[in-house]
Amino acid sequence: MEQRYVGRSGLSVSRLGLGTMTWGRDTDAEEAAAQLRAFLDAGGTLVDTADVYTGGDSERLLGRMLRDSVPRSELVISTKAVVTPNGRRPRDASRRHLIAAVDDSLNRLGLDYVDLWQLHTYDTEVPLEETLAALDAIVSSGRAVYAGVCDYAGWQLAAAAVTQKSVPGRIPITSAQVEYSLLAREPERELLPAAAHLDVGVLAWSPLGRGVLTGKYRTGIPADSRAATPHFADFVRPYLDDRGRSVVESVMTAADGLGVSPLAVALSWVRDQRGVASAIVGARTHAQLKGILSAEDVVLPIEIREALDDVSSLD
Repeated sequence: MEQRYVGRSGLSVSRLGLGTMTWGRDTDAEEAAAQLRAFLDAGGTLVDTADVYTGGDSERLLGRMLRDSVPRSELVISTKAVVTPNGRRPRDASRRHLIAAVDDSLNRLGLDYVDLWQLHTYDTEVPLEETLAALDAIVSSGRAVYAGVCDYAGWQLAAAAVTQKSVPGRIPITSAQVEYSLLAREPERELLPAAAHLDVGVLAWSPLGRGVLTGKYRTGIPADSRAATPHFADFVRPYLDDRGRSVVESVMTAADGLGVSPLAVALSWVRDQRGVASAIVGARTHAQLKGILSAEDVVLPIEIREALDDVSSLD
């Protein structure tokens, strides 16, 4: 699998990343281990988790595999903090919380450091300078090697990255993780241009449009799909609209013409967008991940890319 640098940093990651949001709930330990092995065998390196995924079980499962079966040196481990679903408020980017959160993540992972540590969302209640000072402390202490942000607006990314660049010795913002797909093109308005200007690499999550771009929902909601579960139904539903159906049909047409899966078409479109260092996929099963990995060699002709650009345009 192709490895790419994240922005202008020295951090190199596989152009497909393995998301672990379902590990410990919809994906059990055996399935998770099979996914990680298949990902490694395909040349994948970036594994993305977060402190809140399945109540910390995602990190625990990954940590167990790192101890028992997978060489740490072969992976780029990224995790996140800020979101606090069980706290007094939904997010907390205070220095107090962030320092405690990274230590808790490292304990669950069984690691001394992570390769990439990310601010999971922007916290309007805490001064940005305090949040960034905590980020500096975490990287300077050796708990993380690189730092990034997740789900920031364009202006929020610019504020954070410029603040860090303006003071010698501050830790740069290396990455910006954001939802990006043929069904989620809002980042093209501000976030992607800001990232390009600031030399920040983009990590695209849910490049398959929360599973909708695979075509599985064309005739209804399969019983074994995420949309059929109580915890993911609201997550998927926004893309089961008229625009979503139109984009999916165009993806299906392109797939038929190329003789590949609709999954491969949708994933290739995101993966090869300018500035995208890695597209992070979250498969529920080993079989699903194998299908995703099989799309590694698919490259869309420019005519098909432009047609998909047109049909999915926000304008």
